[in-house]
Amino acid sequence: MSKDFGQLLVEGKNVVKDFPISSTTIQTPMMRAINDVSFKMYKSRGLAVVGESGSGKSTTAKMIAKMYAPSGGTIEYKGRDIQEISSRKDLMHYREGVQMVWQDPFGSLNPTHNIFHHIARPLLIHKKVSPGNKRELEERVYDLLEQVGLIPPKETAKKYPHQLSGGQRQRVNLARNIAVGAEVVLADEPTSMLDVSIRAGVLNLMEEMKFEKQMSLLYITHDIATARYIAEDLSVMYVGHMVEWGDTDDVIANPQHPYTQLLVSAVPDPKKSIHDQLAGNKGEIPLWTPVSAGCPFAGRCTHAMDKCKEQLPGVTQLAENHFVRCYLHES
Repeated sequence: MSKDFGQLLVEGKNVVKDFPISSTTIQTPMMRAINDVSFKMYKSRGLAVVGESGSGKSTTAKMIAKMYAPSGGTIEYKGRDIQEISSRKDLMHYREGVQMVWQDPFGSLNPTHNIFHHIARPLLIHKKVSPGNKRELEERVYDLLEQVGLIPPKETAKKYPHQLSGGQRQRVNLARNIAVGAEVVLADEPTSMLDVSIRAGVLNLMEEMKFEKQMSLLYITHDIATARYIAEDLSVMYVGHMVEWGDTDDVIANPQHPYTQLLVSAVPDPKKSIHDQLAGNKGEIPLWTPVSAGCPFAGRCTHAMDKCKEQLPGVTQLAENHFVRCYLHES
């Protein structure tokens, strides 16, 4: 990407992730979950990673969060390889800067503690309030609850997770991100388990946080429509590969990879018939297989050529911030 988008916070360079497949043979075969993936995340800017279940979206986020170590390539945070971050002090600092928002708002909070405890705990662990200053702690907790729209804060703080809706619980998780001063938020399908009526409120809150708190947002989703709403940059993933990426509006308005075209065409359009919207939906995402050389979409692609199955296409730059991996666009 040649545009100047401001401060670069996270950069993945040719990232690979392999997992062993259970086997009785001497040499354990490997499953490639992520294959040669590169990405950049900037302050006050959102990157949406879109794809079907099993495409490697969550694995990418978990590597950034240091839950998995890359098998190849590097992930850098402010120019430093995160695999070099190992001391307790450095890890604590990294956990402050890089935070997750999980898909399940019901399982991400401890049911035995009230909301005050959930907000106060990160403030105390990361020393964001003076030790022993109960009044300061209470004021910070109430302020954070107000910031995420949980009003009245004193009443909300007394409640337990089961007394809140899914949207309210997700707001509590976002308040925890703000509490530690997170610069990077990794949101793994944060609205997929919420009622449609409250999804917009959570998305609006994340959009506000991105600018007001100058956060970099990784938004993982299978819904390309919401990706357009919240992210300036878009990467389309298929079976561990990034097949098209760049400016969100440009990628969605002018999709060039056959898989991206399939995703865009799948967005409901009241002007089209059901038959027209389903046309071109050929096949399903394949099960994980050992590492292969060709394009992973070749088996579903109506434009597939022999070389598509033999060798992965290189990267073609279509515009200043629009890239694709497809032989149809190689010069």
